[in-house]
Amino acid sequence: MKPIRLLLVDDDPLVRAGLSFMLGGADDIEIVGEAGDGSEVASRVGELRPDVVLMDIRMPTVDGLAATEALRKRPDAPEVIVLTTFHADEQVLRALRAGAAGFVLKDTAPAEIVAAVRAVAAGEPVLSPTVTRQLIGRVTGAGPQLDRRRRALARLDALGEREREVAVAVGRGGSNADIAAELFLSVATVKAHVSRILTKLDLNNRVQIALLAHDAGLLDQDH
Repeated sequence: MKPIRLLLVDDDPLVRAGLSFMLGGADDIEIVGEAGDGSEVASRVGELRPDVVLMDIRMPTVDGLAATEALRKRPDAPEVIVLTTFHADEQVLRALRAGAAGFVLKDTAPAEIVAAVRAVAAGEPVLSPTVTRQLIGRVTGAGPQLDRRRRALARLDALGEREREVAVAVGRGGSNADIAAELFLSVATVKAHVSRILTKLDLNNRVQIALLAHDAGLLDQDH
């Protein structure tokens, strides 16, 4: 197994040093480089080819949101985990919408940050559905705004009925095995549906599927 190649991005050298010390002890993680601002991310990624970028959300020149948006548009984009000080943060939610695989708080226990890096490198979501929905609720209010709901429903019209059911189940936090049991499908079929949903809707990961299902108001319906 090749180690997970990790790029650290934070404007505070002490934070970068702490993260480097904390994460460098994991046998399966290799810190390939650091950056002090979002403006350096594109060139560092091109040079170092990391698998995962641990990205501070607030930086003075180019913030983590803008850097994430630019990075996730690349065809060979690494996964992004956003670093933040606050649970409920509009910029964090926007970073998730832009394709970040999750977020961790700066005071998160080292073992949890290591676990988050391993999870996204393996293509697994970092956020529990509860955390995702709490974040959406705190930042945007109790329900999605009408325009956002209309846009989300219009996008979901591209899905077939079964794909739509799978998208809602993903939004509720179901694993592939959970969804398979709920919808009487094989796990392989669920994986195929998830892949098609991501392709049809031009999404990066399951977090974005969950956000879209929430925006459309589908998670509030009885099932």
